[in-house]
Amino acid sequence: MDILNAVVAILNFVVIPAAAYGAQLALGALGVTLIYGILRFSNFAHGDTMAFGTAVTILATWGLQGLGISMGPLPTALLALPVGIAATAALALVTDRAVYRFYRVQRVAPIILVMASVGVMFLMNGLTRLLIGVDEQRFADGARFVIDVRTFREMTGLTEGLAFKTTQALTLVIAVLVVWALFWFLNRTKSGKAMRAYSDNEDLALLSGIDPDKVVRMTWIIAAGLATIAGVLYGLDKAFKPFNYFQILLPIFAAAIVGGLGNPIGAIAGGFVVAFSEVAITYPWLKIAGYLFPAWQPEGLLQLLGTEYKFAVSFVILIVVLLFRPTGLFRGKSV
Repeated sequence: MDILNAVVAILNFVVIPAAAYGAQLALGALGVTLIYGILRFSNFAHGDTMAFGTAVTILATWGLQGLGISMGPLPTALLALPVGIAATAALALVTDRAVYRFYRVQRVAPIILVMASVGVMFLMNGLTRLLIGVDEQRFADGARFVIDVRTFREMTGLTEGLAFKTTQALTLVIAVLVVWALFWFLNRTKSGKAMRAYSDNEDLALLSGIDPDKVVRMTWIIAAGLATIAGVLYGLDKAFKPFNYFQILLPIFAAAIVGGLGNPIGAIAGGFVVAFSEVAITYPWLKIAGYLFPAWQPEGLLQLLGTEYKFAVSFVILIVVLLFRPTGLFRGKSV
């Protein structure tokens, strides 16, 4: 029974939270890697793009709730999500027209676009704060758990309980659907193939009659959609606070670089590598050790790092990969 309790505890405190967090990072990293693979620069405004899309979705959610519209056991935010995606896509297109297009036409070095994206990041951060404020917002209405601790204990008779939140289940399901839709679009549609051709060889794509402006627009729209979905899922699972999305930029970039910047499959794998590393290293393993080794009385919590150092784990992973395998696990390449 103790072994089963240990397994349940690992599922409850490590596997399920890390899987949900990894799916959120993977979606965010896909947006980063898409922009890098096609537009050839690292978009440091991606975290605040997620924050803006989530803020608009929350405002739309409140509007639907005010009208008495809901989805029963599912969060109302799912109904409001298209509004957030549309607003974020519009903002991304306006930003590209006002800022990035000028530098793209001038064919400046990628570092110039990176610095421009830092400026856009601060502008988006300020816009989000003006839009919704700086306080923490919780908007996960509907059923809270697919299975709760008490029900699990009654079903199994185990001491340890298992809690599987609705938001975690939604994160995993939606992430799978979004990734499938993205890969289908890139590999099966004319627009997707044009984006891949533009990514592989811009000059040859132009000679083939591909419209570069259309490719750029599609890239920003898809990246905005991925950012908004990732941001909303992250906010539903935890809570929304604009500063949190500024912080999550580091693990998102770590995920993209670990997998191989510019490689979509690598972005997905990198998201889960970073998430499981963060959770496993900052989790106190004392309870699980107690189940597996009842006679052992260790000192401390058996925690490698405190939770306040969670993002330091992403930073260390990022540095190690850049030092020893700069191309990432899947050898970064174009989309």
